[in-house]
Amino acid sequence: MESPTGRSFEIERLDVGLGRVATVRADALRLGNADWSEQPLMASTERLEFGLDVPSLLFRGEILIPDIRLAKPRLRLETGPEGGNWEFGESDDDGTPPRLGRLWVEDGQLLFVDAARDTEIEVDIASRAPRRAHAAPPVVLDGGGRWRGSDFRLRGRAESPLGLRDIGQPYRIDLRASAGATHAHARGALVNVFRLRDFDLSLALSGDDLEDLYPLLGIALPPTPPYSLDGRFRRDGDTWRYDGFTGKVGDSDLGGDASVTVGGERPFFRAQLTSKLLDFDDLAGFIGGDPQADDEGTGQQARQAADGRVLPDTPYRLEKLNAMNADVRLRAQRIESPALPLDDMDGRLLLEDGLVRLEPLNFGAAGGEIRSSIRMNARDQPIRTRMDAELRGLDLGRLFPDAELAQEATGDIAGHVAIAGSGNSIARMLGSADGDIAIGMGRGKISNLLLELAGIDIAEALAFLLTGDRVIPVRCAFGDFTVQDGVMEARALAFDTTDTIIVGEGRISLREETLDLLLRPRPKDRSILTLRSPLVVDGTFADPDIRPDLGRLGLRGALAVTLGSIAPPAALLATIEMGGGEDSDCGGEYAK
Repeated sequence: MESPTGRSFEIERLDVGLGRVATVRADALRLGNADWSEQPLMASTERLEFGLDVPSLLFRGEILIPDIRLAKPRLRLETGPEGGNWEFGESDDDGTPPRLGRLWVEDGQLLFVDAARDTEIEVDIASRAPRRAHAAPPVVLDGGGRWRGSDFRLRGRAESPLGLRDIGQPYRIDLRASAGATHAHARGALVNVFRLRDFDLSLALSGDDLEDLYPLLGIALPPTPPYSLDGRFRRDGDTWRYDGFTGKVGDSDLGGDASVTVGGERPFFRAQLTSKLLDFDDLAGFIGGDPQADDEGTGQQARQAADGRVLPDTPYRLEKLNAMNADVRLRAQRIESPALPLDDMDGRLLLEDGLVRLEPLNFGAAGGEIRSSIRMNARDQPIRTRMDAELRGLDLGRLFPDAELAQEATGDIAGHVAIAGSGNSIARMLGSADGDIAIGMGRGKISNLLLELAGIDIAEALAFLLTGDRVIPVRCAFGDFTVQDGVMEARALAFDTTDTIIVGEGRISLREETLDLLLRPRPKDRSILTLRSPLVVDGTFADPDIRPDLGRLGLRGALAVTLGSIAPPAALLATIEMGGGEDSDCGGEYAK
């Protein structure tokens, strides 16, 4: 026969026991599926047993069913081209719905299928005794399958399934789910479960890597270390919100509000994030590094180190850059970074149809600031990237972590970087870059030992250029490089102390990650210092080498370099007094 739902409905056997509460028993019930489904049945049960309050029916016209028992019920929910098979259309029955009391489910099973998203989840359902007398028995759930192609596991408790009938009342759940290494714990209330229109849940998320959320939820996030977050999860129309969450990502605390708006050509991800203490290593995934790596490095980083490479060469995931739009702001009050003198951070990521902007990307660093912006065009292949950065007021002493040495080094450093290149990783972009890089320092002082922090024993080499004093007064230092096809060529390079001017020349290859610089001393008196040798800086970024060029010792003609050959940029140094061996009035705005 056909039910009021418009679907086929079958009963093999029906028994009725008369009494004040009539008992109805039905065996082998079957409800047909939507006509677009390949499976004929939407629901079935081996036995249905319920009581019918006869006085309520006869005297008040009210259908009251105090108890319902289901044995081995099976429910198949699936999506198709016309929506869900649970959508039966408008009903012509305007009568009073029956009042249902308690439901007991024995050995039930729920199957949810969404073939378009490679999702199929089968859950066992069984009733349990309620904590309060006369309350509706809750159900426990345990099952799994696939969620968007990933192995999926679900378990927990929920209110009686009868609560699903009243779409205006909250339906409370406490469920734990996992897909691979990603785990979720949702507890709270749902309204209209099948449509998921309104809910207010507490949701805890944890896993090995936030990047794993991409295949599960379609949110494109960079690789991260293990994370654990907990916040309020709700929905507002087409926007899914995760508000007021707190937790940790790696060794960093992280909190804020995030949302995803669907329904457009691309999902739109928005977030306002804050961190009181950010471990800079946890940001490695944002720049192509491995946030899971230990101090020795793992995976590709270890292979790069073995090859003498240090610049991140992990390719960007282009499908992720084009998968969604985003507006994400991250503010870190304090940064933990033993290798870098970073104090705090303020960054905003804007992603629109494959165009990426980091504006601003600012750091407090060494008592000063680094203000930068980065633009990437992922519509083109390879990605075209432009970077502009300004360095202001970086204190030389704070650039190094050793407190004793920092007390003996002073001087403000500033500079500018403006480069553009093509490539699908940081290393490839820098290896093809064109532009300008300039940096300068005004008056200060520096320790011989400070220079050893680079990991190279250069104390002996310094003796060929400078005095043996522990602290060296510095009048100025500057470097101006033109960058072409990934090679930095020195236009001006000098280091001016009280007794010696050191003039440099050469190149630095960002493409090959190699150094090829020659530093020539020009003494300011006619003492034995005139015999000092040039200093050679070569090797790779991973293994640089600094040594005196003993073969050139005594070639005084090669050392007769005039300051007239140096042309520092006006943005770096306001003036330099030309003339062999005399002090240079260098520094300009960076000497203030």
